[in-house]
Amino acid sequence: MAGIYDQSGTEARFDWGPDGARELGRDSRVVIVVDILSFSTAIDVAVSHGAAVYPCQFAHGEAKALALRLGGIETAPRKSTTSDRPFSLSPATMALARPGMKIVVASPNGAQVSLAAAECNATVMAGCFRNASAVARAALAIGTPIAVIAAGERWFSTNALRPSFEDQVGAGAILAALAALGALTMSPEARVAMSAFRAVESDLESALAECASGRELIARDFRQDVSWAAEREVSATAPIMRGSAFVDLNNARPRP
Repeated sequence: MAGIYDQSGTEARFDWGPDGARELGRDSRVVIVVDILSFSTAIDVAVSHGAAVYPCQFAHGEAKALALRLGGIETAPRKSTTSDRPFSLSPATMALARPGMKIVVASPNGAQVSLAAAECNATVMAGCFRNASAVARAALAIGTPIAVIAAGERWFSTNALRPSFEDQVGAGAILAALAALGALTMSPEARVAMSAFRAVESDLESALAECASGRELIARDFRQDVSWAAEREVSATAPIMRGSAFVDLNNARPRP
């Protein structure tokens, strides 16, 4: 008997947050995590520069402890980067990454969804506007069903999931790329996400700048984060989780 979260019988699916990743991940070959502003965008940039990125629980001390165990580097808050901690969720800082680096990223959204997806047997990938076609192509090579999960944001008052514009249209971009590569059957949820992307794709950066999350970043003087996130199809990188880290599928090796 089908459950209330069931999207079975379709090859491309869409849902929200850690719970969506767990529910759809149980019956999917691939789970693609989408957190446009800025986890999955930052992952793409770091991995394209040869780094391994370790998603971490968003809890006090967790990222620091993991970085110490790995001999890696913990990301800093956007306005608190230093020479010792040069990386943050700002994608531009991830362009400083170099091959062999281990970067630990704790975030309440994208990292949490990635860790939830990793609890399932599915292959976990990270997608954004920059690498939508590369990730779609890699996912199809692994097989269907494919679940595209929008991370969303969190309400500060309750910590409940707040569905976000940018992650829905980001998921829609990956679903559109999947549709362009093959005649996949899509769930209604996936079709709606794809339609949302189609509605704004002609002026994507303006749409991202005008949405609530984009306005927040711009108000904090991080307009460049929006610009990095809005770049389309500029990356051939397909970040994939091997062990507990995202690495480039083309150069993937198991990580501890």
